[in-house]
Amino acid sequence: MAEQWATFGADLHLDRTGPGLRRGLTDALREAVRGGRLAPGTRLPSSRSLAADLGVARNTVAEVYADLVAEGWLAARQGSGTRVADRTPAAPDRRPAPHRREAARPAYDLIPGTPELASFPRTRWLSAARRALAAAPDRALGYGDPRGRVELRTALAGYLSRARGVHADPDRIVVCAGFLGGLGVLADLLRHRGTRSVAVESYGLPHHRRLLTRAGLGTPPLPFDDRGTRPGDDDHPATAGAVLLTPSHQFPMGLPLLPERRTALIDRARRTGGLVLEDDYDGEFRYDRQPVGALQGLDPDRVVYLGTASKSLAPGLRLGWLVLPPSLVEDAMDAMAGRTPGVLDQLTLAEFMARGDYDRHVRAARLRYRRRRDALVAALAERAPDVRVTGIAAGLHAVLRLPAGTEQQVVRAAAWHGLAVHGLSTFRHPDADVAPLDALVVGYGTPPDHAWAGALDALCRALP
Repeated sequence: MAEQWATFGADLHLDRTGPGLRRGLTDALREAVRGGRLAPGTRLPSSRSLAADLGVARNTVAEVYADLVAEGWLAARQGSGTRVADRTPAAPDRRPAPHRREAARPAYDLIPGTPELASFPRTRWLSAARRALAAAPDRALGYGDPRGRVELRTALAGYLSRARGVHADPDRIVVCAGFLGGLGVLADLLRHRGTRSVAVESYGLPHHRRLLTRAGLGTPPLPFDDRGTRPGDDDHPATAGAVLLTPSHQFPMGLPLLPERRTALIDRARRTGGLVLEDDYDGEFRYDRQPVGALQGLDPDRVVYLGTASKSLAPGLRLGWLVLPPSLVEDAMDAMAGRTPGVLDQLTLAEFMARGDYDRHVRAARLRYRRRRDALVAALAERAPDVRVTGIAAGLHAVLRLPAGTEQQVVRAAAWHGLAVHGLSTFRHPDADVAPLDALVVGYGTPPDHAWAGALDALCRALP
């Protein structure tokens, strides 16, 4: 039980019955100093005297003194014993702390770009990991090829050729840490080759532009009209370096790059010696039309294909891939030093694909997301008929066109209803020559199935 001990002019409230005797004495002395019951300069009794007074072991007191000296509460000098240190505090800041209201976590996340994480195939992934680890040779755990494990590159070559029409030789594939990891490698590679700018789409992800800017590259916007991205005129700055775009399903507007514009883009790259960086971020998810093949198939020597497992599986895997023109492979291998993802995840994905689990998972996900998209379209038709929904033939998001001047008002209303959602202005390039368009970009991949009806109800209540 706790006892009060009066010793050297200070009352110590000390529990001598529990196992934490040393901690209790340390806390008691610290509080006596902090509370002013032991003034600065007060000399403490020797460890032998205090131990005898308290009925504890001398070593315990000595260790407590040493701890408090180390913390600055006490000071010990040879020949003058142990004293309370002079800890004159600075004048406290009496100004009131600024009031900050902690942001409430939204009930529903409709930010585009993330799949339903609850549907990640944990059991099959774990089985693939066990098989892959059991079969992996010892040398697989070494530093290895900077392009990544050959098992995964081989599996990717077969899948991309079959599913996306990509010319993908395993020797020309580089496994990277997600899309941003691959884009970072390309940005370094392009800068070292003398490229000064990478043209980007008028609408796109701001953090892609920021990554390129941090790498020392300009990001001029490509022209955009009601039919989608235009490759630009011959004097456009894009012709001098490289172009980054989403030709199969423009993000976020949802339009595919028109066939004649695809051809014009490739022709321009051939004339100027430039590169096209193809972001095929959600190529697996097509609903109302045949899949649009990868642009890379038109000219594998001028197009760099960037793919990722972030939409088909989970972004937390940090697995992506580059399919490179032969002229870039050696430079990319040099740039990949220290950037290759973990070998066990690579081997697991290779096994997951080789056994057909990847295809089965994608087919199931495609059906699930199509049902959600259909429910979104039906709910809007019934409860918000003035809102036009576009960009729904593919992908994991839709664009909801709003009355002019209402975007920010609707975003605030959505937040009030517990929704996390972005307005279209979030994705507009600050230098883009496009007329302002009010819209929401609604991701329907993230909420789990059981929450989708509630998310739709909240969204419809927030719309005008």
